[in-house]
Amino acid sequence: MSDISIKDLVKNRTAKFIFYRSGVMYYTVTTEDKTYQFPVPLSDIGDSTLGPEEKAILLMRFIRKAIENEELWLVSNS
Repeated sequence: MSDISIKDLVKNRTAKFIFYRSGVMYYTVTTEDKTYQFPVPLSDIGDSTLGPEEKAILLMRFIRKAIENEELWLVSNS
């Protein structure tokens, strides 16, 4: 994966819902020059509500897990 820090991914960024598959919602976060995708398992959100756009910092737990599990994917270079 990349050497991007979690701080660079969440500070003043918006996560956008992309698609849903098999109990997992997928969001993207775009930095100045790259877009990253990460999973948000519905089993982990409990009674929370997720919208089509969320502040990335609210999804930091899932971004951190994605980095640790090598599930943060680079989807485009700008």
